[in-house]
Amino acid sequence: MKIQDTLSNSEQKLDVSKKVRIYLCGVTVYDESHIGHARTIIVFDVLRKYLERKGIEIEFIQNFTDVDDKIINRAEIENTTAEKISIRYIENYFKDFDGLNVKRATNYPKATEHIDDIIKFIEKLIEKQIAYTSKNGVYFSVSKFPEYGKLSKKNIEELQSGARIDIDEAKNDPLDFALWKFSEKKPAWESPWGKGRPGWHIECSAMSLKYLGENFDIHGGGRDLIFPHHENEIAQSESFTESPFAKIWMHVGMVTINGEKMSKSLGNIKSIKHVLENWGPNIIRLFCLSGHYSKPIDYSEELLKENLTKWRQVETCYYELIHADGENREEVNSVMEKIKIEFSNALEDDLNTHLALSSFFQLVKEANRLAAEEKLGKEDAKIIKKEFESMLQVLGLIIPKMTENKKQEITNLITNREIFRKEKQFNEADKIRDKLNEMNVELIDHKGRTIWMKKENIKAEKF
Repeated sequence: MKIQDTLSNSEQKLDVSKKVRIYLCGVTVYDESHIGHARTIIVFDVLRKYLERKGIEIEFIQNFTDVDDKIINRAEIENTTAEKISIRYIENYFKDFDGLNVKRATNYPKATEHIDDIIKFIEKLIEKQIAYTSKNGVYFSVSKFPEYGKLSKKNIEELQSGARIDIDEAKNDPLDFALWKFSEKKPAWESPWGKGRPGWHIECSAMSLKYLGENFDIHGGGRDLIFPHHENEIAQSESFTESPFAKIWMHVGMVTINGEKMSKSLGNIKSIKHVLENWGPNIIRLFCLSGHYSKPIDYSEELLKENLTKWRQVETCYYELIHADGENREEVNSVMEKIKIEFSNALEDDLNTHLALSSFFQLVKEANRLAAEEKLGKEDAKIIKKEFESMLQVLGLIIPKMTENKKQEITNLITNREIFRKEKQFNEADKIRDKLNEMNVELIDHKGRTIWMKKENIKAEKF
């Protein structure tokens, strides 16, 4: 499998001969997670599920930043503690991403649980004279890392000339960044240099190295993290270990809203809770995977409606497959094998979910065509269903499950409707169809029989 590496600006081969170790920068838990977070995490969820389908063991670490100025400010506004704020939004995070059918990480380390690891990390940098103490805290000396800027392709001289030197006069260089911030304000911890809390960048270096070791396989996050966050992680981590930090740097493009960047000032941030309630998990996943992960993608109601139309075709395909009972044979093996190979090739080539989805929808189209032409036999349906479900699993899409009692209730209603129609009691038959519509059950007429499909209830479809 090849993945575009931001550091080398080239495709790198992912070594899958042993366990693949992935670190994904998680969220700062001071507010609700939004659609931008969803895209990044869904992309990595598909990467993980695809590799696991191939039988590859994955160690997947995703942190929570649970100590930060934004969390502390939120706590002050709400007259509560930073800990209570972070606990609330971590709980909400799991509700959101469980709802999006994202497989939970191997571990979710929190910054506050790794203060000792962070302090030891900083101590070593000070010993190496790569970090220094000032009146405001402990800083990393960027000038001691000659390769600074190699990830973001930024030039140190240009950065220095553009920096606002008056931001912190205690720093030796305007580019130096905080490893430890002195503060008496809670939450704060004792350290060899003074009471305070860790800087943002140091937590990810300490936790990724602790859980995954040196030179792990993939470090990921949104493209907005390339500079300064990931640039600073590389500088402090490679200074600490004196070896390469991560083999591949994988970055996901931003989500814009009607062409504009999401921001609180514009009031256009779409929370995951909001989009889940209105569109459901499958439409959101289809949207997030519809373009190449490295490119920006624009959130719009029109695009979501397009994905809803595609999802209805997927549902039709599923129910046609499970209801197929004819003896027709179209020898679909060769077609399915071709689609299966195209699907895998797309994901092997820098996780091209756009092309993978095209292959998936080709399968859906083929199954629906055979059904419409009354050519879908039960043996062919079994062959198609196997690949259909495998692709669903990798893409993280779910056909909502139904209880046997509910299935029987629907079958009984359809049987009664047919009886009423044969007896020309059309008013009674129409009442049953109305009841089925209320249950989001749609009838599909075939030659000599009627089958049913259960449509996912999408709130936004009603407006």
